[in-house]
Amino acid sequence: MRLWVSISSALAALSLAVAAPALAADPAPSKPAADKAEDSKADAQAPLPDDRTIHQSVMINGKPFAYDATVGKIPVRDAKGRKIADVVFTAYIAPGENRPVTFAFNGGPGAASVYLNMGAVGPKRVEFGVNGDAPSDYKVTDNPYTWLDMTDLVFIDPVGTGFSRSDEDPEASKKDFFSTEADIKYLSRVVYDWLTRNGRMRSAKYVMGESYGGYRAPRIAHALQRRMGVGVSGVIMVSPYLDPAAIGDETALSPLPWMINLPSMAAGHLEREGKLTPDAVGEVERYVRTQFVVDYLAGRSDPQAVTRISQKVAQYTGLDPALVARLDGRVDIGVFLREAHRGERKIGSVYDSNVTAYDPFPESYDQQSGDPILNAIIAPTTSAMVDFITRQVGWKTDAHYEALSDAVGAAWEDAAAKDKPVSDLRQAIANDPKMSVLIVHGYNDLSCPFFTSRLVIDQLPAYGGQAKVKLSVYPGGHMFYARPASNAAFKADAQALYGR
Repeated sequence: MRLWVSISSALAALSLAVAAPALAADPAPSKPAADKAEDSKADAQAPLPDDRTIHQSVMINGKPFAYDATVGKIPVRDAKGRKIADVVFTAYIAPGENRPVTFAFNGGPGAASVYLNMGAVGPKRVEFGVNGDAPSDYKVTDNPYTWLDMTDLVFIDPVGTGFSRSDEDPEASKKDFFSTEADIKYLSRVVYDWLTRNGRMRSAKYVMGESYGGYRAPRIAHALQRRMGVGVSGVIMVSPYLDPAAIGDETALSPLPWMINLPSMAAGHLEREGKLTPDAVGEVERYVRTQFVVDYLAGRSDPQAVTRISQKVAQYTGLDPALVARLDGRVDIGVFLREAHRGERKIGSVYDSNVTAYDPFPESYDQQSGDPILNAIIAPTTSAMVDFITRQVGWKTDAHYEALSDAVGAAWEDAAAKDKPVSDLRQAIANDPKMSVLIVHGYNDLSCPFFTSRLVIDQLPAYGGQAKVKLSVYPGGHMFYARPASNAAFKADAQALYGR
């Protein structure tokens, strides 16, 4: 998940004063300032609990399926062996010999893994992400589309998310955890450490990531192959933030941002009219690959080209043709979300343009409130996960659970322009002819539009003529799995990947 709003958090520091004895021998040597800072931080953070496991079951296809649920921590150490962080994980392990194991990451950066865990593939699910779901009235039920019947699941919360935390000061934490390269380095080591601790090196291994986690997934797979010596059987990218460096922005010369957004805008309009089909969206995709590009590059020197773009964009988005004409056919995401529902005095979500909320400031020309999905998702996911970890599993901690951390987002060093996740994906596939890749999206997602992945896949090598990467697009948005039919289709595609 990519972060679009801020969530404030703070950590209170504690101090401990010790009185000196009345009669003292030679005074003890004073500690360096860095050591004093470490002592102060240690006082402020009580140790996280030891790993804890409970037995549970879930109904799958009308039958109970037993598994162990474990909440635990894996230490992160620096080059000298000093512990600098604890990464907290939630693992669901079913009985059976040498079952596959899947490591799952969400995005942000700054998002915990609760969304994939309790929304998509874990054994329990909390309702969020569709119209009618309310933060104050959430339900946790068995997930009929859990992947536990085909793979064990390990959900990893990067440092600063969930209950995972750094032992270092802010500057050192930023260097060691809150940058694209450091993120891949320590998380791939966490996967390695979990495998060795649990004796699972012989298991088939899969890496799953959502949104920025989809940016992580191919890079972690490649790092596991090249740095850790761990083969990966498959990569699953859910609504991935896949190639930001190639896309550019809407103020640049490239037509790519406009090309990538229009099919998802059109899908939202088609769904509102009850006309959403792959063929209908395919028509828009063909248009943006052909006539749109020609007319866009002709630019305003050709008034007829501008008119053609404006007419087509108005047709596909359902927006007022006069408004689209004033914009010369350049409808950005903010305009689309604001105008598509203005007549209802509602606003649409960037994560699913057809999930709406009442506009608290309908008189304003610009949107003055947060995202409808993101505003509503924090409470149910945080409450459900904290209840599961602390009450059901009994892994007790006084720390605050960070489902979406504003602090991580603020500290993050974004080197996207220098990173090449598609390059790592190409190399990971080439390194292992048996590794397969599944990329999945929701039609209505404007935060990570599906057409980016379509264009990326079309530029990949043939790899001997074998289709190594599959793209599936489902009704819904960024969290398309909130819709039961789309989550069922997602599992069916995954079963093919896992060979079940």
